Amino acid sequence: MSRRPRTTPIPVSPNRPGLVWPSAVDPTGLIGPTRAQSRTDQWRRTSVGAYVPADLDEALAVEQRIVSAAWPSLGVGVVTGWAALRWLGAKYLDEDTVHLVVPRTSYRAQPGISYSAERLADAETVVLDGLAVTGPLRSVTFAARFAADLAAAVKVLDRAAAADLVSLDEVRRSTTATLAGAVGVGQLREALGLAVENSWSPTETEMRLLWRGLGLVEVRCNTPIFDLAGRHLGTPDLFAPAVGMIGEYDGSEHLDGARRASDIRREGAFRRAGLEYVEMVAADRRDPRDFLARTTDALSRVDRSRWRWTLEAPPWWRRTETVAQRRALTSRDRQRLLGWQR
Repeated sequence: MSRRPRTTPIPVSPNRPGLVWPSAVDPTGLIGPTRAQSRTDQWRRTSVGAYVPADLDEALAVEQRIVSAAWPSLGVGVVTGWAALRWLGAKYLDEDTVHLVVPRTSYRAQPGISYSAERLADAETVVLDGLAVTGPLRSVTFAARFAADLAAAVKVLDRAAAADLVSLDEVRRSTTATLAGAVGVGQLREALGLAVENSWSPTETEMRLLWRGLGLVEVRCNTPIFDLAGRHLGTPDLFAPAVGMIGEYDGSEHLDGARRASDIRREGAFRRAGLEYVEMVAADRRDPRDFLARTTDALSRVDRSRWRWTLEAPPWWRRTETVAQRRALTSRDRQRLLGWQR
């Protein structure tokens, strides 16, 4: 039977139950593990000289990595990039390295932690639930500038906008006002031309960029489609209105009987309105060639004479496709209409 560590780590915040600050080695074993205890399977090292209990909640693993990365420079460093966006509420962001802004030459990078000495104004820092992070604009522009490639930069912009942390116009204005000549600003500007404000998952971003490679430039995410009588046909992951093409990602949750039946009914409604329909599955993410071939086949079947659909919503419909539209919602309407954000 495993033994609990003698030390009870300090919680990060009552608003983030389960997250704890790392502990340094303590010869007494009272405020941290002893040297011998730190070598057992009861503790896990997070950085040089820092440890957390090994049995922390796996569901909080990403957030705990962020906290643990911030600990070596606590009081000085400020979490930025994808990790700050995740702490602020953006979903699906997870990278191997947590980035922090620190005073110049104060710290050296170590596995899982990277330090930047970029200048940071006081107004660009917020403290949320015990952790100092850069605000949404500074976080997303940093993440997009230093992303591994253009697709990764687009994904992080999509995620920040989907969480209503930033609008793309706000990012454009900030880029023009404060980042002229900054490292990576070219990639940021290019990504802004490809990002959208209503992509609900990273997979939708991947699909959209794949379609763009086929020449489908205007692709909308999660836009509602109606029949000519004003009835809601559905809100697909992707829609290319110029060619009447729908794209959906079918993850494992779509295999549930009730969900699968609903998907089939919705596909039928789209096809009766004259729309073409292409599905992407997990295997297509590893090798998209067959998905692209299926899309090309579907494009060859486009028949505009059969179109019986419109994007014009009836008067009673409440639109939520942009950050501005979602920010204007009441708290009650946000709960009712934005379940995908939760």
